[in-house]
Amino acid sequence: MANTEENIVHLHGDEEIIEVIDLNETEPTADDLADEFEDVEFDEAGGEEDEGWGNEDEEMDDDQDDSELTFSKHRGSVFCVSLDPATNSLAVTGGEDDKAYVWRINDGEVVFECTGHKDSVTCASFSHDSKLVATGDMAGLMKVWKVETKEEVWSFEVGDLEWMEWHHSAPVLLAGTADGSVWMWKIPGGDCKTFQGPGCQATCGKILPDGKRAVVGYEDGIVRFWDLKQGNAIHVLKGTDGHQGALTCIAYNKDGSLVLTGSVDSNAKLINTVTGKVVGVLSIEEGKAKDSTADEADSNSVESVGFCNVLPLAAVAYLDGTLAIYDMSTNLRHRCQHKAGIVHLRWEEGSAVVSTCSLDGAVRLWDARSGNIVSEYRGHNAEILDFALNREASLAVTASGDHKAKVFCLQRPDR
Repeated sequence: MANTEENIVHLHGDEEIIEVIDLNETEPTADDLADEFEDVEFDEAGGEEDEGWGNEDEEMDDDQDDSELTFSKHRGSVFCVSLDPATNSLAVTGGEDDKAYVWRINDGEVVFECTGHKDSVTCASFSHDSKLVATGDMAGLMKVWKVETKEEVWSFEVGDLEWMEWHHSAPVLLAGTADGSVWMWKIPGGDCKTFQGPGCQATCGKILPDGKRAVVGYEDGIVRFWDLKQGNAIHVLKGTDGHQGALTCIAYNKDGSLVLTGSVDSNAKLINTVTGKVVGVLSIEEGKAKDSTADEADSNSVESVGFCNVLPLAAVAYLDGTLAIYDMSTNLRHRCQHKAGIVHLRWEEGSAVVSTCSLDGAVRLWDARSGNIVSEYRGHNAEILDFALNREASLAVTASGDHKAKVFCLQRPDR
């Protein structure tokens, strides 16, 4: 059983208060949120070698291909993939070839190509209504395209880009950069605000379900909860409340009352978003990295985290290939072992099945109730770097280091 912490988190006086962006007191709609930007005074808009994820110890079967479709337009590793939320019929992929493509998942036909990037496209996703698609490259050049007209409608250049996310119900885009800044833009007008960070990388971030708060993790192990309306940090978790290494991933539960943060320090922390208190520590390595300052390479990094929507369960994926299933009292229920490191996990929206993609090029489905594997899908001859599930969890779309994206039909006996 993992240890549980009940430390009260205090606000710190050095957190900068910036000008507000009013995102409404009531449940926001797209029109309401867009209107709120009209009266806000905005600042004037200003304008590594890939080490690879390969696993030398794992032999990949070049002959087996369980996929329904292969998308082969990229001329380098495919780093990211996202499905359009409105119809789940379009995918956008970004790659090492400095390009992103919007394409149909039923036949692989390219709808349009996102050109003009200066570096590998590592972020690509659709807006909440699927009308816009944003692409971002490692050098910090971000572009937004209108899907209907296939035209670029906005671009902006920041520092080295770490992550990017659309707002749930408004044409508002957030991004975190290597200098610790979090940027927020109204699209396509381009009005922008920044939430100033600590001078180290803003490594991951999520907008909470209420649309008014964001949680951001940093390279120094600190977690900040930002109020998107007031512009200040509501909670700051540092020291023993934060992590002992860079954050790698963040997830929230269905109502946004809890977040789960993962770090290179081998731990995942369960945090109450209202109180800012750590209510649980999830770890499969008792005591190894909790308070240590050991080299990050010696610790078993948490690579992905997520909550189940239908049962009080959480999943934590580790670089050593362990998928750990915990209940909300932080008891470890199951270890689901992979032969290679896990890159991402995703829960099905309406079941207790969790899917993983890993460095051995496979997608696997696991039943979190029993800890047993449900099915496995292969087809890539290199590591899978990202994947997306459609709403029904009947399809998985993968992005791989073999320069390909694939569509897999996820057949299950209970469907």
